[in-house]
Amino acid sequence: MPNRQDAYYMHNLGCAKNTVDARSMIVLLERHGLHGVGDPAQASVLIVNTCGFIDSARRESLGALRDLAAIKTPDQYLIAAGCLSQRYGADLVHQVPELDGVIGTRRWMDIVDLVRRLRARKHPEPIYHLPDEAQTVGTDERGVSRVAVQGASAYLKIADGCRRPCAFCAIPAIKGTAISRPPDRIVHEARLLRDQGVQEVILIAQDTTDYGHDLGIKDGLAALLEQLVAAVPDMPWIRIMYAYPGYVTERLIDVMASHEQIVPYLDIPLQHAHRDALLRMRRPANVEWVRDTIAAMRTAMPDLAIRTTFIVGYPGETDEEFETLMQFVEDMQFDRVGCFTYSYEPGTPSADLPDQVGEAVMLHRHHVLMSTQQPISLARNQAFVGRTLDVLVEGHAEAVDGDDRPTGEIISLARSYRDAPEIDGYVLVEGELPTGAFVPVRITGAMVYDLLAVPDGQRSG
Repeated sequence: MPNRQDAYYMHNLGCAKNTVDARSMIVLLERHGLHGVGDPAQASVLIVNTCGFIDSARRESLGALRDLAAIKTPDQYLIAAGCLSQRYGADLVHQVPELDGVIGTRRWMDIVDLVRRLRARKHPEPIYHLPDEAQTVGTDERGVSRVAVQGASAYLKIADGCRRPCAFCAIPAIKGTAISRPPDRIVHEARLLRDQGVQEVILIAQDTTDYGHDLGIKDGLAALLEQLVAAVPDMPWIRIMYAYPGYVTERLIDVMASHEQIVPYLDIPLQHAHRDALLRMRRPANVEWVRDTIAAMRTAMPDLAIRTTFIVGYPGETDEEFETLMQFVEDMQFDRVGCFTYSYEPGTPSADLPDQVGEAVMLHRHHVLMSTQQPISLARNQAFVGRTLDVLVEGHAEAVDGDDRPTGEIISLARSYRDAPEIDGYVLVEGELPTGAFVPVRITGAMVYDLLAVPDGQRSG
């Protein structure tokens, strides 16, 4: 059995951006002689990379920390990393007294130093690596690639932090202002991913469309994409996540439409569609810009898939504002929609707004919005029946019948260009196809979130 003193256990929570941070810490730990294990009992260092974005995420993170605290032995060190640590700092120890170390999002690169200090300490007081709010992540990456590979796909972080003033969001307080990574570093990492056989690079940041602003690069995301397609012309898919309304430029649209490997997919969280609600949110309130820009994108890319998210129950949201949002959803015919009920976030400007909406009303509006979107998503999926699409195979599962009973038949779980990992649907293909490969399939059926298919040239069973 490996020596427990040389082992760490990492439990990662939250979004893809957190996944990249967790992977970066893992690289540093392993570079300094530690190895990861899947059983916390076999590790001397226990790390929870927390999420603190909304209340449900905070509860999940605290639960994970407390679960490990309950089984921790005196010769183990429990560390809280990530967003919850950055936001609550030393106060986190009051909620989980067994914590030995707390490290914030802006100091992930100090994880090895924290472990060393814990092992060398003579007294059991917790050790903190927490910069104040004036400090940012900066560019000290210790030579670590800011990527997270998952199967044949990889998240590539192009920036960290956010300078947007959204009233409901604690991310600027957690992450600091936006810091773009040097384009040559991003291009280098894309080449390394290509050489490793990665088939899809997913560009992520708190706001990808703000990339390069701090570097003085005009239309930075479009410029970066041009460099990437030139550097890795054999990377089949490049996907953009987390765009910001008002910053999808004509040049960005042109670059996306001009390069086949940039998939015609955009994730652009809009949050609402009524001007007054958007103004209270401190979000871009020009809804006509949204309509015009999406129309321009669909003209340039007729097969464009758009994912967005909305918040219902934001303080002061009236019936009229909600009805405007519902009409907008019906008008725009988005492919994918996520909906969140407003989460009260202490310390954000929205926490002080009057007219907080009751939970029952929020839940009802959530139900109404998603019930309205589901037939739209179904219709968008049905439009692909009969077409042939290239899909990226991610794995396999046993098929079930209408009563959820296993049939003994194997199906392949794949994604089309319309499906981002983890948040969108699957293309369910008959038969066992090679994992990590692109396969042309013919779409034979559609559901609200998923498509059904057979390998191209094969008749449906």
